[in-house]
Amino acid sequence: MIGLEARLLCVRTLIRSLKAKSYSNLALTHALMNAEDLTPQESALCRSLFRGTFDRMLTLDACIAAYVKRPLEKLDTEVLCVLRCGVYELLYLSTPESAAVNLWTECVKKLRKGSASGMVNAVLRGFLRSGKEIPYPADARAAMSVRYSVSPALLDALLADYDEPTVTAFLEDAMAAPPVYLRRNPLCENSERLMPRSVPVDGIPGAYVIEKRGETAEVPTEIDGKVQVPIDPCRSGLIGDAKAFGNKSCHVQDLASQLCCMALDAQPGETVLDVCAAPGGKTFTIAEMMQNTGHVYAYDLHENRVKLIRDGAKRLGLTAIEAQAGDARETDKPQADRILCDVPCSGYGVIRRKPELRYKSPAETAALPEIQLAILEAAAKALKPGGVLVYSTCTVLKRENEAVVRAFLSAHPEFQTEKPWDKYPALKPFAKDMTTLFPAMVGSDGFFLCKMRKREA
Repeated sequence: MIGLEARLLCVRTLIRSLKAKSYSNLALTHALMNAEDLTPQESALCRSLFRGTFDRMLTLDACIAAYVKRPLEKLDTEVLCVLRCGVYELLYLSTPESAAVNLWTECVKKLRKGSASGMVNAVLRGFLRSGKEIPYPADARAAMSVRYSVSPALLDALLADYDEPTVTAFLEDAMAAPPVYLRRNPLCENSERLMPRSVPVDGIPGAYVIEKRGETAEVPTEIDGKVQVPIDPCRSGLIGDAKAFGNKSCHVQDLASQLCCMALDAQPGETVLDVCAAPGGKTFTIAEMMQNTGHVYAYDLHENRVKLIRDGAKRLGLTAIEAQAGDARETDKPQADRILCDVPCSGYGVIRRKPELRYKSPAETAALPEIQLAILEAAAKALKPGGVLVYSTCTVLKRENEAVVRAFLSAHPEFQTEKPWDKYPALKPFAKDMTTLFPAMVGSDGFFLCKMRKREA
């Protein structure tokens, strides 16, 4: 059957990712790299189905629950995942409905769950007869959880920290394909020759974004018996690494991370520490801003991740970077003019890129603030008087952001906060002593940063 192999790969990858609790993007990338028989169009279809299903699992589960007599957790994982993929395709893609039902019914048979094929067929056809209506709960907050496919616990945490319009806008953005940003390497000859369709970001020197083709870029259709899915790198995920560009003119880096480096404002000839550096995007941007002079010491806890930094620095021709394994909580580091502490965090600011975070409760990361503060304390000891320390996270939860910074400042009166980006007029409206970025502001992921300066001795 046309399109069956792409759908089978999608659902098998979804099953493996959920059972292993692995990062969905890594699971998908690995699966597609080993799927040599799929055409580019079939790979794009698999990618579209997989990412869309993962993004909207709570929405899909609400639809399925209306047609299944037993609790969803009692269903075999294989059957539940087939139903999720099938409902997603019926809701959000333009595949002929009867074809979609038949294909997913066939998929459950291929997964050796043939006894459930009648149920799969009945659930999908029942959903079609209902007019593909999503059954939202009567409770407003529960309905919001279903609408935006985020765990009730995460939704409660967001609404405890921010007003509802801010949270709604953030979650609305997370339902769309994220933009792909590039950072230009100014040290490379012909560095203006970036990927086709890349355009400069207004007011942020060195930042580029890949233009999108439109909201229907990955709607599959069948033409002459073949699955056709326009391949758009903005949505398909084909841009995983700037190595794909065939040159060293840039690297892929979200705008928030670029703004973090701009807040640090490292100068040529300085000594800079990046204490939680892997995979190295911020390290590279810092070294480029320093014109590849001075010293940039990049640390990560695991040697295999340090290798990512070394490889990236070599590709970009950045010789000022020295990457080594090291615990950010240790204090035996060189004295530095500037230090970046982009600490491990819950990651809730990047749910549009890591959809598995939607379903994790903040309770699972309750111990992080203690670790974050320990890293900040250790970094402060390596900072020269008059130096700059930037604390940042890719979460928007205040307990990991403002609360950690306030705890640090209360113990270290020699540090004072500064507003970032005084050199960049376009960013001044968003600059605060403690800055939380949301996509609605400049288009970046959700992010937090605080710039602090150590008083001269």
